[in-house]
Amino acid sequence: MLEDYFAILQGKRPARYRFSSRIPAGAASLEGCGESELWRLHDLAIGAFGAAWRSGLLPPPAEKPSLLDLKAAIARRMLKSCHMCERRCGVNREQGEPGYCGVTGIPRIASNFLHFGEEAEIVPSHTVFFSGCTFRCAYCQNWDIAVDPRCGSPAEAVALAASLRDGAAQGSRNANFVGGDPTPALHIILETLASLAEQGVNLPIIWNSNMYASSQALCLLDGAIDVYLGDFRYGNNDCALRYSSAEDYFGVVSRNFLTAYRQGEIILRQLLLPGHFSCCTAPIMQWVASRMPDVYFNLMFQYHPEYRASLYPEINRRPSAEEKAEALALAGRLNLKIG
Repeated sequence: MLEDYFAILQGKRPARYRFSSRIPAGAASLEGCGESELWRLHDLAIGAFGAAWRSGLLPPPAEKPSLLDLKAAIARRMLKSCHMCERRCGVNREQGEPGYCGVTGIPRIASNFLHFGEEAEIVPSHTVFFSGCTFRCAYCQNWDIAVDPRCGSPAEAVALAASLRDGAAQGSRNANFVGGDPTPALHIILETLASLAEQGVNLPIIWNSNMYASSQALCLLDGAIDVYLGDFRYGNNDCALRYSSAEDYFGVVSRNFLTAYRQGEIILRQLLLPGHFSCCTAPIMQWVASRMPDVYFNLMFQYHPEYRASLYPEINRRPSAEEKAEALALAGRLNLKIG
């Protein structure tokens, strides 16, 4: 598992964003291009990225704009009628209009530090917590920053890239973009990767997300993200709507995991919710076993009632020992690769 991640970490191959920074965008300038033309250029350039990545050979430096610059430019265009996540609010975040997530065109960083509480393979992880979220989870453990997009300091790509470079010098093993959720900060993240590429920094990039991004956002992450550290929380739409106010959850998230599976490597997190083994954990395990059985599957037992969980008596407790044992037994029967 995570062969590419470790190869990047050990300096045996460049990170994906470095390849994208060497692929020409296909136009001398992106300024006068409409969004449809930018996507046409992207479709062509991503093919060149795929060929370069499969070869393992980093192309020589290309004249700007690069594929990575093109991705950032498209993400900026998406701000004008935001559809970065599947809520597709359509607000003009560039003009300061907040959508469901509350994040304007200038995302804010609540904290930015070397984190030792993630999976063993990725710590210490330079974790960037963006404020605001596309979900409203009743039991959110980061609810203070998830529900208040005003937390923290404005995100600026060059400064963030410098911080990540310094973190690498201090021993971080990756750059880990999380939240809240990182999706509303897509444009800043891509611009940060462009700055890292210019500085010659080779760092595995992790997208730590609820996986509710739009299909267009997932296209822009292709060739930029090395590891998708994604939550797969609910095995049906009713539970997702009740506890996270997320519509069409299973269809969106399963689609995005399959896309991520083609684009990079995956650490899939499944948080066992009390009373939700049969309706959520078991269907997710069965889906993973049938669709992508070789992914790193992190079955998580650390749920505890937070935020507004007390309003939902059925989840206002810790998972029982019996529920944990049942989940582990099914994972064993399905031969999931438990991390």
